Amino acid sequence: MANPAKLKTFLAVIAGLLPAIVLLAILSAYGAVQGWLVALVVVIGLGAGLGLSFVAAAIFDDHAERLDAIASSLAEHTAPPHLLAGADDAMGRAERRLLDATDAALDEIDSLAEQRDEFAAILRSMTEAVVVAGSRGEVVVVNGAARRLFALEPEGEYRGRDFVELCRDPRLQQFLTSAIRSEHAEVAEFQIQNPAPRHLSASAAPVSSSLGASRVFVFHDITQLKAYETVRQDFIANLTHELRTPLTALHGYAETLMAGVDDKQTQNRFLGIIDRQARRLARLLDDLISLSDLERGNAPAHVESLDPRSVLAEAADLMSESARREGVRLEVRCPSDLPHIAADRDQLHQVMVNLLDNAIKYTPRDGQVTASAAPANLNGSERPRAIALIVADTGEGIPERDIPRLTERFYRVDRARSRELGGTGLGLAIVKHIVQLHRGVLKIDSKLGVGTTVSVTLPVAEG
Repeated sequence: MANPAKLKTFLAVIAGLLPAIVLLAILSAYGAVQGWLVALVVVIGLGAGLGLSFVAAAIFDDHAERLDAIASSLAEHTAPPHLLAGADDAMGRAERRLLDATDAALDEIDSLAEQRDEFAAILRSMTEAVVVAGSRGEVVVVNGAARRLFALEPEGEYRGRDFVELCRDPRLQQFLTSAIRSEHAEVAEFQIQNPAPRHLSASAAPVSSSLGASRVFVFHDITQLKAYETVRQDFIANLTHELRTPLTALHGYAETLMAGVDDKQTQNRFLGIIDRQARRLARLLDDLISLSDLERGNAPAHVESLDPRSVLAEAADLMSESARREGVRLEVRCPSDLPHIAADRDQLHQVMVNLLDNAIKYTPRDGQVTASAAPANLNGSERPRAIALIVADTGEGIPERDIPRLTERFYRVDRARSRELGGTGLGLAIVKHIVQLHRGVLKIDSKLGVGTTVSVTLPVAEG
């Protein structure tokens, strides 16, 4: 009787037999029933009660074990054992329903776990910054992109902290306050300065969740897009300006000639101006097409093994007449034992002609332009694996602040003089793209009053 369930069942059976035993004892006292018979009935009743208590306790223990197994399965999120074969009583039917409900609950838990993992994976892989906030502006969820955007700790715990602690920029706080107070979705664009200057496109949408979430904030970093938009606007403005100048000259002088000019010398001068401006427009369009092809990948490099000396000599021969006309000495210096370089002949010729043309234009009379070649390194190895083609002049030089922008389209240090010399403002932009296409390096060094040196470093040809 150590089992409490068995003891309780036995006591319940005895309690049920007690009235009958008392009645038999009274009848025996009055002589209506013999004493031995009463004793026999009591013994049989106690024995039957003890047996029934053991049977009932065993049944209860069996059900208790099954219920305990179901509870453990729910706690451990594992499938419960189905051990009810043949049980068709009320408890058995209840256990089967409980098992079915447990299976359904576990399936739902597994489904929710999968959805949670998918949601976490989606948040981790999103490039947009996502922050889920509560009704009071407290952080519920923050993804990796948001941590990077707001310069937060990668593993820091921010749940429950105020959203404004992530970024204390007043524009963001104003948007946050407006979004939480509004019952509708909010969209805005603004620029923040803290922790770093950024252009953001933000949206806030209401959401209901058992986690206490109230708003989902999604931030798109459009800083680069704004930069591209600025470049595009500048390009259009510069292109319009570059086209307007020659077109205005063409229109003006053509209109004058159409009205009639009696002086033959004046006619020839006007026609010469029209010819120069038309050629300038043609060069501008050619450079635009070349630059567009390079940027879109429509001008692939047909790489071959080229002798640096022949590359410099061909470019110098083409520009020698221009140098003579400007009174500039043009010299080529190139050792004979240099290895060949791997490059596209036509594109490299275009690079060297552009560099020599710029050097000659901006070098005063009696100055000197030197084209040379020398061993160089692209990867820091001891053995030279590249050749530097260098164009140096003794011109007026370039201010240091302007050097980083020289390869921008239409950028000019001296706009008036550049247009007077007939430049399109696209030459160095084309050079930069061709050098990048060859996986080379373009470097510009200049000092005011001393001159400018431009080097193009390209890898040597294999074999």
